[in-house]
Amino acid sequence: MPTRTNRQFLLAQRPVGLPGRDSFNFVEAPLGEPGPGQILVRNHYLSIDPAMRGWMSDARSYVPPVGIGEVMRALGVGEVIASRHPDFAVGEHVNGFLGVQDYFLGEPKGFYKVDPRHAPLPLYLSALGMTGMTAYFALLDTGAAKGGDTVVISGAAGAVGSVAGQIARIKGCRVIGIAGGPEKCRYLTEELGFNAAIDYKHEDVTAALRRECPQGIDLFFDNVGGDILDAALACLALRARVVICGAISQYNATTVKGPANYLSLLVNRARMEGFIALDHASRFAEAAQEMAGWLASGQLKSKEDTNEGLENFPETFLKLFRGENFGKLVLKV
Repeated sequence: MPTRTNRQFLLAQRPVGLPGRDSFNFVEAPLGEPGPGQILVRNHYLSIDPAMRGWMSDARSYVPPVGIGEVMRALGVGEVIASRHPDFAVGEHVNGFLGVQDYFLGEPKGFYKVDPRHAPLPLYLSALGMTGMTAYFALLDTGAAKGGDTVVISGAAGAVGSVAGQIARIKGCRVIGIAGGPEKCRYLTEELGFNAAIDYKHEDVTAALRRECPQGIDLFFDNVGGDILDAALACLALRARVVICGAISQYNATTVKGPANYLSLLVNRARMEGFIALDHASRFAEAAQEMAGWLASGQLKSKEDTNEGLENFPETFLKLFRGENFGKLVLKV
């Protein structure tokens, strides 16, 4: 095998506030060959997710933090180009934690196979990947969405929010999305079938929620946190459910803003629960099969915001925190 060079982004420091290019070291390292039980993967697409910001912090979480000097963690899809693992053959495509680099070399822990003949590879990072699994289980299991519910989704034009809202519509819910800007709001109602959209950049969110949810919110699917979470808490219906799927408004804050309206949970006998997709990993195949059916029938649409070039990773990552991504943010290596 000819000698290859592997471009990698290593975590250089734990950022305080918004990360930047100086949070990473961009290096080129010689690439070895797989040892026993290992595979070598040429990375094609990387998933750029808000969770990556949490992985950069040395704080207790559902997974260990990325170590200083380690390759930045990222989910991705790629092609096996060398293998000494009995379950993975050269030419197969895989989904797993490939890292922000050209190639993955190591044991394929938690990896699973995907087939580009059945769907484009980026789709395995969006509706048929962790994004879709997050939307599916957070909405239907943790949120217990049911027909007739009034469901409000924050970050609704983003990767998880756009899928969660469509699943809610498919299940017979009335769906209101909160997004930034008229273009995103039109997309939610005209393309994805949301019943209404609230532009948080140009209208009072609390007043808009009261207008669109006169009987209150039965299920609030939160990807944002902060002031928008407070606005939703003020508009809950009796026995409402609040799913904390993300809090992108708080990920770079030096002082996290907690919910000021939490007493609404008491008054409305509501519950608020955090969600981690990996808790449902044993059922991913079941969900993916149903999601694939919805995609094939046209009931579900998936939008990928694909950016080019591994070298542009830091700038692409920052798009998440500026609200610049439209759909699932993906980096083509």
